[in-house]
Amino acid sequence: MTLFDELDQTKVLAILHGSTAAETVRWCERAWSLGVTLVEVPIRADGDLDLLAAAVEAGRRAGHPVGAGTITSSELARQVAEVGAAFTVAPGLDEEVAAASAGLGMAHLPGVATATEIQRALRLGLPWQKAFPASSLGPAWFTAQLEPFRTVRFVATGGVNAGNAAAFLKAGAAAVSLGGAFARSSDEDIRALTA
Repeated sequence: MTLFDELDQTKVLAILHGSTAAETVRWCERAWSLGVTLVEVPIRADGDLDLLAAAVEAGRRAGHPVGAGTITSSELARQVAEVGAAFTVAPGLDEEVAAASAGLGMAHLPGVATATEIQRALRLGLPWQKAFPASSLGPAWFTAQLEPFRTVRFVATGGVNAGNAAAFLKAGAAAVSLGGAFARSSDEDIRALTA
């Protein structure tokens, strides 16, 4: 069982990034209180490692793993591992990032959008895959890709919100990622997705 197997139960991965460490922690605490046990802090700019560190520390206290997103190099994987990230998420499929994450003891969620990428990720031992950008791929993409790749567990990411998440789940996505949409969703909407 991998860390991402928690998504089979909760169905939601929250991508959380506040303007300050305190705000990021508040978003994480909201997610955890609503049953979203896995959160990702994207690393896109200077200072984001500090946001991740604060979220990781809050996660330790609450008993929840925190991951790092937008991991595009093995060096960045090393940096987030030093901060205490439990997993990494990438926008694409990068074998060096996947290997670095595994070598550092972190689960890895690669981004995929084609059958070739799905197959390569499976060969790397990565059944959990981030389908990105989900809103451009559309729900029918999930149904079509699951026909030949029945062991893949897709996390629909990119343009997913409380209004369209159910369509992706019905089409075969194992889970959805909510970024900005998490902040705009009501507690009731989030609870409905995790129920």
